[in-house]
Amino acid sequence: MSQPGLFGSTELLLTDGERGRTFYVPHFVDAATAARWFAALREAVAWRTERRKMYDREVDVPRLLGSYRLDPPSPSAPAPILDAQRLVSDRLSVPFNAVGLNLYRDGRDSVAPHNDHLYEIQKGFPIALISLGATRRMTVREKEPPRRATHVDLEAGSLFVMDYTTQLHYTHAVPKTNEPVGERISLAFRVKQPRKDGNGRYDSAD
Repeated sequence: MSQPGLFGSTELLLTDGERGRTFYVPHFVDAATAARWFAALREAVAWRTERRKMYDREVDVPRLLGSYRLDPPSPSAPAPILDAQRLVSDRLSVPFNAVGLNLYRDGRDSVAPHNDHLYEIQKGFPIALISLGATRRMTVREKEPPRRATHVDLEAGSLFVMDYTTQLHYTHAVPKTNEPVGERISLAFRVKQPRKDGNGRYDSAD
């Protein structure tokens, strides 16, 4: 099902109802802008590796990571992040204050099925994902039987939105692929809880 979105873009409704709403907006950012943002972020972001505990052992996270707080923006935040934040905040009327970035180097890089940690994000606000570079498939799956899955190919310049309720009832993932695929960068905008300083006080800035 599709419906006209704001600014004339088409929203493709993927899931809707009591368990949450997800939708996809292709061509949210024009191709030239998406390519320019990809090149700038590939060079400017301080990409890092991480290890996480899984099944009683530590494993490498299969992608490179970056993150910035935006309340106020870190001085090191690249300009494309601020431009993207303005666009997606205007589109959704949401005061996004943080962005997490993922760099998928090839088809072996992935994200396992998961939902966001609810203690990190403010209740009621959506998560908005802008994709740059190569197309990768997102799988959204119900947590409860019959555990139906919805697949969407996230193209360069697209916007994918999950409302807060979906984190309770669905998982989302970017599976590995054996197909030849180039690099992809995703920007996941969230409204995060204010951070606490060393004295236990909340501090919204880095």
